[in-house]
Amino acid sequence: MAGQEHEREEDSAEKRARLILSLRSQGVTDPAVLDAIESTPRDIFTPDLFKERAWEDSALPIACGQTISQPFIVGLMSQALQVEPRARVLEIGTGSGYQTTILSKLARLVYTVERYRTLLAEAEARFRRLELTNVITRFGDGGLGWPEQAPFDRILVTAAAPEEPKALLAQLKPKGILVAPIGKGPVQSLRRYVGDGHGGFAVETLTDVRFVPLLEGVAKEP
Repeated sequence: MAGQEHEREEDSAEKRARLILSLRSQGVTDPAVLDAIESTPRDIFTPDLFKERAWEDSALPIACGQTISQPFIVGLMSQALQVEPRARVLEIGTGSGYQTTILSKLARLVYTVERYRTLLAEAEARFRRLELTNVITRFGDGGLGWPEQAPFDRILVTAAAPEEPKALLAQLKPKGILVAPIGKGPVQSLRRYVGDGHGGFAVETLTDVRFVPLLEGVAKEP
């Protein structure tokens, strides 16, 4: 049994190393982001049916018709956010909690909002298992943000807003950064908004992405 366990660990380490090399080759080069991804066990965020694929650079389905994002997209968005160690980050769309965990290794505090109660409960159990002490969760409408805790240094949106998310931009610090997929179609534009300190934003399009839509309200579940 010990031999099998050791073999599994070696296999996992090899898969992690291949993933990190792949991310580097695609332009994710921030050492802190790569360290966060390499040290986060993606398999615990992945449904049993897809455990063997946990270290692939691909999106995978999770409960409630949602997905755990492709590691490249997680890395790209985290890198674009330019998180500093003392930052307070708002995440819209907790999902499996994988992206949340990456952010927790980069920031001082992560506030995360999820509209599916089932997903949030499962993510919270994973945060406890990983002994994360700097993640604060909320069940609610992510499009509204978390105004009671605003302003935030950084905001990351993991669902596609149909248009510029003004309510969330209003919760950024004057020189804060927001990264979000924007668009109504099956393919959206990943955009970065950087505050100019005077109420305006420089907007940069990073790449095309495919995210589930950012929906109003909370989900009705059986």
